Amino acid sequence: MTGFSTKLTVDRLGARGEGIAQGPDGSIFVPYALAGETIAADVDGSRGTLVEVLAPSPDRIAPFCRYFSRCGGCAVQTLAADSYGRWKRDLVTSALRRAGLANEVSDLADAHGAGRRRAIFHARLARGRPTTGFMQARTHEVVEIDSCPVLAASMDGALPAVRALAQALAASGKPLDILVTATASGLDVDLRGHGPLNDAQRQGVVRVALEHDLARLSNHGEIVISRRTPMLAMGKATVAPPPGVFLQATEAGEEALVARVCAHVARAARIADLFSGVGTFALRMAEFATVDAFDLEEAALSALAKAARVKGLRQVAVSPRDLFRRPLGPLEVERYDAVIFDPPRAGAEKQVLVLSASAVPLVVAVSCNAQTFARDAAILCAGGYEIARIELVDQFRHTPHVEIVAGFRRRTQGPRKNRRLLG
Repeated sequence: MTGFSTKLTVDRLGARGEGIAQGPDGSIFVPYALAGETIAADVDGSRGTLVEVLAPSPDRIAPFCRYFSRCGGCAVQTLAADSYGRWKRDLVTSALRRAGLANEVSDLADAHGAGRRRAIFHARLARGRPTTGFMQARTHEVVEIDSCPVLAASMDGALPAVRALAQALAASGKPLDILVTATASGLDVDLRGHGPLNDAQRQGVVRVALEHDLARLSNHGEIVISRRTPMLAMGKATVAPPPGVFLQATEAGEEALVARVCAHVARAARIADLFSGVGTFALRMAEFATVDAFDLEEAALSALAKAARVKGLRQVAVSPRDLFRRPLGPLEVERYDAVIFDPPRAGAEKQVLVLSASAVPLVVAVSCNAQTFARDAAILCAGGYEIARIELVDQFRHTPHVEIVAGFRRRTQGPRKNRRLLG
């Protein structure tokens, strides 16, 4: 079944936002098709390209972006809001079922707010000139865009600046990934992919930074020019983030996650914040508890420690730690009334194994990956924790990404006999 247009019935929407139909050789994944639709698609093995919607889903609505179906940034713009929310919820409940858990999951909470305050733009040479925008779905080709409706108004100057930077470095022929973050001080830009800049290239990008009023420009995290220190408000504190540091994609998403985490730990006196970054949670929790923050990135911890020196916050101690290679041990975690962890997409399996065998009364998990969240949740439950509630937050609207916050309370004493092995 290769290389010709065929009629398909879409059974369901998959984990990547692709319609899934059944062919004679197995599942066929067709981007931009919706569950219940009859479509015509060009099929090549397990992949299909939508040619025509022959019988549309009653949930199909018009896309709002003229680049939709070419730009790969949004996977699902044509699905009505109620069905969209159920789809994202099902992504989490399905992952939990596969992990042997059947817990209730909240409805999806919208946290798009004003829109995305950070984005990675791509620049590639095409026919001798730089093309800037987002990647096309399933390819390494860049779709050139003039605007993006999911970006916040604070990102309005991002695309012109990105195009100018790509032009300034075009002679090198190197592919660029350009991270832009909107801050209270203006746009903070980090160039990636080029490697070291020579004097002429450095002068060229500095001119762009001046012309486009960038707050700061860095190259692979090394500051090229800083005209104003980027600043971000986090509760009572103000953080000066290092170049390229991780932040939540929307302000509304950050506030929604923080509110849910703080509701879980509101009665805790001493909290460990694992994978703390610049203090998204630590700085808010320090308003009512002492906090020990752990992260691999020393620059992020330095920014957190500096921001925590503000009136109205309790003590925040920072410790550089690679929690993947050296998770906190059993004796370390049991000093705390609560432990929260917000790891990268890979989850925190080694750390969770320690927690599952501990007597920590409360663990709070924050995750952006349903599969690794379900795995980690199952480990905690097997160790004697019960899930208080699982809440879903949507800050990556129209994509398959969903944020998860869950509280785990100690139901029974952990398997203490295993602690020596775990430590």
